[in-house]
Amino acid sequence: MSSNITLLRGLEPAPTEQEIYAAALQYVRTVGGVSGLSSTTKVAVDKAVTAIAAATTQLLADLPDRPVAAPTEPPSRRVAAGETTID
Repeated sequence: MSSNITLLRGLEPAPTEQEIYAAALQYVRTVGGVSGLSSTTKVAVDKAVTAIAAATTQLLADLPDRPVAAPTEPPSRRVAAGETTID
């Protein structure tokens, strides 16, 4: 499993739907070995990302608060803060 998938639990403010979706997409691409979407992969990838994003949202809602903040921020927050990233 890729260690590049961003930890979402403990983020302040809480992760957005877009951040959860991006993490789900990163997971699906890693597990499925899909680097880009084509007409033959799009439906399967979209279906998996939707299911994983929903499961992730539920998981984050069900887990107790994390006593320590997440050590990193999602890429979208780093870019918004003006950091340059290579993901």
